[in-house]
Amino acid sequence: MGKPVILVTNDDGVMAPGIRHLVKFMLELGEVVVVAPDKPQSGMGHAVTIVNPIRLEKITVDGGHQEFSCSGTPVDCVKLAVNKVLNRKPDLLVSGINHGSNASINVIYSGTMSAAIEGAMEDIPSIGFSLLDYRFDADFMAGKKYVQQIAGNVLKQGLPKGICLNVNIPAVKESDIQGVKVCRQARANWEEEFDHRKDPRGKDYYWLTGRFRLHENSNETDEYALSNNYVSVVPIQFDFTAHGLIPELKKWKLDA
Repeated sequence: MGKPVILVTNDDGVMAPGIRHLVKFMLELGEVVVVAPDKPQSGMGHAVTIVNPIRLEKITVDGGHQEFSCSGTPVDCVKLAVNKVLNRKPDLLVSGINHGSNASINVIYSGTMSAAIEGAMEDIPSIGFSLLDYRFDADFMAGKKYVQQIAGNVLKQGLPKGICLNVNIPAVKESDIQGVKVCRQARANWEEEFDHRKDPRGKDYYWLTGRFRLHENSNETDEYALSNNYVSVVPIQFDFTAHGLIPELKKWKLDA
């Protein structure tokens, strides 16, 4: 048996420090192929490119493995990787390491996690990794052991169809990480504000700002785990159906 094929992507761009570290971590586990955006694509969610052409360029960064930069979104990268680069499904898809949190409600907006969810939709065992540090010089090495342990377990154990993992790493020294907690997504939201400004020509424009609001303090959530210096692992599914409400809705007079 040859080495497992590991597809690496992200949403911060192919040259971001997070993906460069993730590539090095995965090279110790298998044969790596990188297909990642040629520029930052944060906050793109599950967007796909349908109006403009998508360009795919082979690049050389570290050597010894295949790398491609893609003009499209993180989801475009996964689709192109499977259908045009690999011509097969990889044994594992890893996305990240994202600069900043993708815990709680952030998973909805995240290009990093959308790439992992796209992998799950393709029946590929997939993981999204994020570090709670937006700095360009963030210490990604502190989480190396946990990234490799989680990826290694997924390679051995697999994941159920339609499920991927959302892994967030606290921004602390390795010696301060307390371990790993498998948990659920916290209930939270962003309270948006739009800073109203004018450009040099006097035309209006808006800059999105806001505050993160956590609506619970349960010790079973990703936000709790991260605030206590644990790596959080949340299983994510793309089936948005509120199954518990179906029996109640069937009682409604919807065909009257």
